[in-house]
Amino acid sequence: MDMQTLYLLVPLAPLAGAIIAGLFGRFVGRTGAHLVAIAGVLAAFVASALIFQDVQAGNSFNGTLYTWMQAGGVDFEIGFLIDKLTVLMMLVVTFVSLMVHIYTIGYMADDPGYQRFFSYISLFTFSMLMLVMSNNFLQLFFGWEAVGLVSYLLIGFWYERPTAIHANLKAFLVNRVGDFGFLLGIGLIVAHTGSLDYQTVFDGSQALAAQDMAVTGWPLLTAICLCLFVGAMGKSAQVPLHVWLPDSMEGPTPISALIHAATMVTAGIFMVARMSPLFELSDVALSFVLVIGATTALFMGFLGIVQNDIKRVVAYSTLSQLGYMTVALGASAYSAAVFHLMTHAFFKALLFLGAGSVIIGMHHDQDIRNMGGLWKYMPVTWVTSLAGTLALVGAPGFSGFYSKDSIIEAVHASSLPGSGYALFCVLAGVFVTALYSFRMYFLVFHGKERFGQPHACDEDHGGGHHHGFAPGKKPRESSLVITLPLVLLAIPSVLMGLYTIEPLLFDGWFGKAIFVGDNHAALKEMASSFHGWWAMTLHGLTGAPFWLALSGVAAAWALYMLRPGWPAILQRRFAALDTVLENKYYFDRFNEIVFADGARLLGGELWRRGDQGLIDGIGVSGASRLVVFAARMMSFFQSGHLYQYAFTMIAGVFILLTFWIVRGW
Repeated sequence: MDMQTLYLLVPLAPLAGAIIAGLFGRFVGRTGAHLVAIAGVLAAFVASALIFQDVQAGNSFNGTLYTWMQAGGVDFEIGFLIDKLTVLMMLVVTFVSLMVHIYTIGYMADDPGYQRFFSYISLFTFSMLMLVMSNNFLQLFFGWEAVGLVSYLLIGFWYERPTAIHANLKAFLVNRVGDFGFLLGIGLIVAHTGSLDYQTVFDGSQALAAQDMAVTGWPLLTAICLCLFVGAMGKSAQVPLHVWLPDSMEGPTPISALIHAATMVTAGIFMVARMSPLFELSDVALSFVLVIGATTALFMGFLGIVQNDIKRVVAYSTLSQLGYMTVALGASAYSAAVFHLMTHAFFKALLFLGAGSVIIGMHHDQDIRNMGGLWKYMPVTWVTSLAGTLALVGAPGFSGFYSKDSIIEAVHASSLPGSGYALFCVLAGVFVTALYSFRMYFLVFHGKERFGQPHACDEDHGGGHHHGFAPGKKPRESSLVITLPLVLLAIPSVLMGLYTIEPLLFDGWFGKAIFVGDNHAALKEMASSFHGWWAMTLHGLTGAPFWLALSGVAAAWALYMLRPGWPAILQRRFAALDTVLENKYYFDRFNEIVFADGARLLGGELWRRGDQGLIDGIGVSGASRLVVFAARMMSFFQSGHLYQYAFTMIAGVFILLTFWIVRGW
């Protein structure tokens, strides 16, 4: 098999699985559906591993596979760019997707939409692979929109629930806002370069940097980068386009893991890293990226402290960690952003799938206030969730430590405007992350058992079904098909960082796939003080991030284990702040009043004045009234009397003669 065939196998194998499971699911059955879907993703993972070895040997590929059409001198093509950035993303996407596919067998075992779900997640994997493998903006945009479409289907998978329908519509609309900016950026690129090909655009980046916008006079490249980043803000859920991501928890847990770990939300991070030759020429754009990422990292972390739904706590941690990745992009530490993207994919998928295991063990009760003491009943879920939590908070020796500390050091070394604010946010975010992460961990796995009894905080999660345990019932560990992916994800969550930090960040592993300008030397400064992962681990024990994380863990232990009554006291004392956090900074309320109500008001006025007044009133009804008026006027001359007709004819002749005589004069 030649390499181009292998390249094609990576996205097409999951697509084939999606088609078979979706269109022929009723014929192949539930077992056949999950077998073909898993086989497709497994083939993609194996092919990605083989391609990775080929790229490691020094080979790469950038070529067109199919020309769709040519219009106005622009080629619309399907092609692949296979380099070290691409193969890293391919491995992460396919491995995490494979774990999610296996996990789904157990999690969705009793769901009537079993075959449909496998079709959707395989199609989602195909869409993400097309995005990361693209070598042109057309294919990038196709994958970009495809993951958005499939996420709409997956978030609203349980479409009988009104909350799920609201959530998928919200995700769809918010992403359209970001995609509008993304499309504007691509349009500006095509208008000024006449090409959709990455390499052609990158080769002309200096020419773009020398141009200004015709109307506004703004630097053209800054405008392009800002528009592209607006697209990333939507996909990667950055403030203020973050509001869709927590509500996406309405979808089944496996898709929460897939969306939040390795696919959709990381598309924006990957895109900005791929566009580094453009962003490096605009400090304004980089500063904007830096500030937005820092704001997301800290303020979304605060919201995780007040969440009681286990999946929403993990969702807000995703928002915060995406902020860290975005901060790294703004600091020109693109490789650190991709490094954190990779480590985050493993431990966040682990945390989501661990949360799903807890939900199954708790008979679909998701409220962490109703849990406690689960470590005795679910030991595998407990240990793997602890590994994921330690990786998330950046405990030395775990994968998250190496990537998160690298980002903090890169921000510290940055001299861009806004870097001071960003450094404060990412450092404070370490404490906040540890606080809400171990709050969840302690409430779920330790302390007294709070299940099997009525609670005022019980909620119906849809469908009208009872959730939680009857008195006397106890949870139990999930089946092997669920715990096996947890163990397989826990291994890279612990070990991946120490094995990959040196080649990814300091040995130039990405090569030409990522471009960093000479005036942005944050990683170069870090490289001079790097002496291996072990030295970094030991040094981390004396650094501010470690002590901030330890303080967060200690605060969580004191508040939720040692003195469980204190949180209620703090909540009453800081009621105003608690109200702001409970209402998520009123972003949703603002959107409802300004955009939703504004759209309804504008639509009502357009309907009354435009549809009823102009189109119906003047156009349709006006035309009919004119016909009626003309008919009535004609009726005066159609009386049936011969003398009246003769008089009318004489009057007409008189008028014509008068007109001709006057005109002759």
